Amino acid sequence: MDKRKLEERIFLCLMRISAGLVFTALLAITGTIFVKGFNSLSISMLTQVPKGGYYLGKEGGILNAIVGSLLIGILSTLLALALALPITFYINIYRRGRSKFAYYTRFSLDVLTGVPSIVYGLYGFLILRFLGIRASLLGGVFAVAMLILPLMCRTIDEVIRLVPKDLLDTAYSLGSTRLETIIHVLLRQISGGIVMAVMIAFGRGIGDAASVLFTAGFSDYIPTSLLQPAATLPLAIFFQLQSPLPEVQERAYASAFILTMIILIISIMVRMLGKKFSRNVIR
Repeated sequence: MDKRKLEERIFLCLMRISAGLVFTALLAITGTIFVKGFNSLSISMLTQVPKGGYYLGKEGGILNAIVGSLLIGILSTLLALALALPITFYINIYRRGRSKFAYYTRFSLDVLTGVPSIVYGLYGFLILRFLGIRASLLGGVFAVAMLILPLMCRTIDEVIRLVPKDLLDTAYSLGSTRLETIIHVLLRQISGGIVMAVMIAFGRGIGDAASVLFTAGFSDYIPTSLLQPAATLPLAIFFQLQSPLPEVQERAYASAFILTMIILIISIMVRMLGKKFSRNVIR
């Protein structure tokens, strides 16, 4: 057999094994938490807030944690997007993408992407103490926005760099300003990438526990103000697993299953929206 064909078959086999391992891991994770938390899954769990002594095994649900996670995820993603778009547009359009400023900006974002989420939580906690604000929904939004901002910036940045330079130069040659080029040309080309960056960042933010541990607090109720503490699903799982009671631990696995399903739905939406918005992209 030809050596090149043998190498190709070996690497093809390795790729199939890797894909199978990833799929198996997904099934193992979702299957384990579903089996362990199946007895606690119920409509009341999704529609009720915890009643007195919930973590001690009494009645109640995790509606407060679901709503709190969604609020923090949505608000922090919107805040991060509002900061990420100007940053990426500036380094790619106004700095032409290859200046020293753009290089060091990308380098800083790469470093920030690798910073552990607990560091963002501690930094957010210090900012809250400086401002005299207690752990609250606002603190959680601020910490998670800092966490996902570098990821969102680098994702959008890479999408912008895929846009053909000739397309932008054509817009300039027709008399368009840089701002007009961004609004009428660039945004149309990268809309799918922006949607993907937003959904990925949202999935990262809603599933993180360390960044909200000191900043969002915890409450048995749904927050009605930015200054009220907010429960989150990751912290609900963490607290419930610490209970010595098996029924409370089962609720933790049920909470984990709900969080996993939310992230799975987000992943499916990313695929669908990415295909929809990529129809107008010029390669």
